[in-house]
Amino acid sequence: MSKMGTKCVQGGYTPKNGEPRQIPIIQSTTFKYDTSEDMGKLFDLEADGYFYTRLANPTSDYVAKKICEMEGGTAAMLTSSGMAASFLAVFNICSCGDHFVSSSAIYGGTYNLFAVTLKRMGIDVTFVSPTASEEEINSAFRPNTKLLFGETIANPALDVLDIEKFAHVAHKNGVPLIIDNTFPTPVNCRPFLWGADIVTHATTKYMDGHGSAVGGAIVDSGKFDWTKYPDKYPGLCTPDESYHGITYTERFGIEGAYITKAVAQLMRDLGVAPAPMNSFLLNLGLESLHVRIKKHCENALAVAKFLEANENVAWVKYPGLDSSPDKPLVDKYLKDGTCGVVSFGIVGGREAASKFMKSLKVIAIETHVADARSCCLHPATATHRQLSDKELEECGVSPDLIRVSVGLEDAEDLIADIDAALKNI
Repeated sequence: MSKMGTKCVQGGYTPKNGEPRQIPIIQSTTFKYDTSEDMGKLFDLEADGYFYTRLANPTSDYVAKKICEMEGGTAAMLTSSGMAASFLAVFNICSCGDHFVSSSAIYGGTYNLFAVTLKRMGIDVTFVSPTASEEEINSAFRPNTKLLFGETIANPALDVLDIEKFAHVAHKNGVPLIIDNTFPTPVNCRPFLWGADIVTHATTKYMDGHGSAVGGAIVDSGKFDWTKYPDKYPGLCTPDESYHGITYTERFGIEGAYITKAVAQLMRDLGVAPAPMNSFLLNLGLESLHVRIKKHCENALAVAKFLEANENVAWVKYPGLDSSPDKPLVDKYLKDGTCGVVSFGIVGGREAASKFMKSLKVIAIETHVADARSCCLHPATATHRQLSDKELEECGVSPDLIRVSVGLEDAEDLIADIDAALKNI
């Protein structure tokens, strides 16, 4: 399959004669085997198969394979949430005493994971601006730095990352670049084409698209050669005693080592596995993703243009606008569209923002984004409320910022709702 739409609809699963046309829901925790020897081969990673859904499940694997095909990777896995995907992606190659570098313009929950929770585990992080020069990014690296992290389109700051620049610095320092590609999805951007090594997703967002199932995904490009840096990545390049001394890069190659370790070791111990039913719901969303994301982008651009021309609006940020400072990056990385999220500030600041949101009738106030239904949020008092003013500034979140996730309704109705709320300030 060469075209994205076909991959969205039919990727990952090809039924045989007489088998279900739709991916089946294997709603079982365990799987039966005839002999202990047969099951033992699974525990030793000597055979493919399933024995406990906490590690792997056929339904989830079919959907992971589809996302892998969409991103152009070599191996993939699903997780119970996008946050779980971000955590596993980093923790799979970072241990106590290690360090990594991240763009500061990332989702507030991810920022807190990196700045607070991982630090409690002895893993340190240095944040850099998404617009930092190669020299500035490079200066953040240390001898124990294991990876570089960023978001294709930052949530909610909507900064577009220069993927090639970040990839160049990462590879110059012998580390992989991990990209959260949630907002554009592989329909609008495939980071592997620009040098990224690992991609994560909060599948809860556009991939599901209907607010029905929380989930996450990790995809490996299979291009980063861990074996060049065995001292830096011992978890992949030296024997794992918890699996009878298996060395992942030797057994599964650079194409499969990273994901196999994340499943066999981290999913085994941490248990952030998706429910088969959630994987099934995710697949239903994926089947229409290539159609929906275009409409999201079309509606968002219409809303952004309206806001840009409104006297009650102090500023508008949407990568798809011709006036966007990120337009050169959009033209390079996001030629087919950006996302359906618009950020803006209202004249009058935080108080005016609160009054505006209370006046909305069609657009709902929700801690969510990238849904078929439009919703909005004031991040400074919601998703980013745990951050200080300085940290908010680093994330590109001002106190007056309102994030609108533009859905699939008629754009005219959404604009009329916003117009009425602005007039009510």
